[in-house]
Amino acid sequence: MPTEYSPVADLNLLKEFQDRVGYEYYADGFELTEYGDMSGLVAGWSDDPECTGRLIPFAQATGGGSFYALWRLDDRADAAGLPVVVFGDEGGRHVVARNLRELFQLLGFDAEISVDWDEAYYYRSEDEPHSDRHDEYVDWLDRHFGLPVANDPAAVLAAAQAELGQRFANWAKPFLP
Repeated sequence: MPTEYSPVADLNLLKEFQDRVGYEYYADGFELTEYGDMSGLVAGWSDDPECTGRLIPFAQATGGGSFYALWRLDDRADAAGLPVVVFGDEGGRHVVARNLRELFQLLGFDAEISVDWDEAYYYRSEDEPHSDRHDEYVDWLDRHFGLPVANDPAAVLAAAQAELGQRFANWAKPFLP
């Protein structure tokens, strides 16, 4: 397994898939970016080393500049098990998934995340067409992880928020607006 993208095997699998099908063709608004690129975090949020040392940006969340990051809430060895947080381009930062695989399920819903100061959510109308390579992504998700897409993204977000939302807010308070 090549590891040139990141030290996280699950992300490397997704990067291989994205390189094959193209970004934004399998999940609306989503694109893996340079793993660990702190430029958006530092420019818009915080340059405090205690903050940047615990966040690992890895993907664009929207076409407008929101991004996903892994939150190092502890020193676990497997970064795929770290919570995923989103930082909104117009404000707001929230825990969206308890780990990468939950995020992968959310991506299968195929809707760009909306992020504001009070909440983050996914919405797509029933008549909205899926991204061109959505079906390939759904197959990829099942083949590599045995996971279905999140048909109820609000439930995934609610579970992540219930378990980790307040803890993230408390941790972020000294560093982030």
